[in-house]
Amino acid sequence: MSATQRTADEIAAEIAETRNRLAGTIDQLAHRVQPKTIVERQVNSTLASFRRPDGSVNAGKVLKVVGVAVGVLATIVAIRKIVG
Repeated sequence: MSATQRTADEIAAEIAETRNRLAGTIDQLAHRVQPKTIVERQVNSTLASFRRPDGSVNAGKVLKVVGVAVGVLATIVAIRKIVG
């Protein structure tokens, strides 16, 4: 059927369908840009980086991060003792 042979009801139905589809897309985009959703996505991504493909914890990577954190804290404490 060509575009010139469509009835007003068919055009109205197509417009309503397009409107509903766009509303759904806007709702999805609004959800994706909420700060809570962004934080949740980043936390999940960070936690996933400490897991192996089989789901087990990558202890080596965890220990490296803990080691760096302890090193930074020790450096801060040492500097404060020297300065203060």
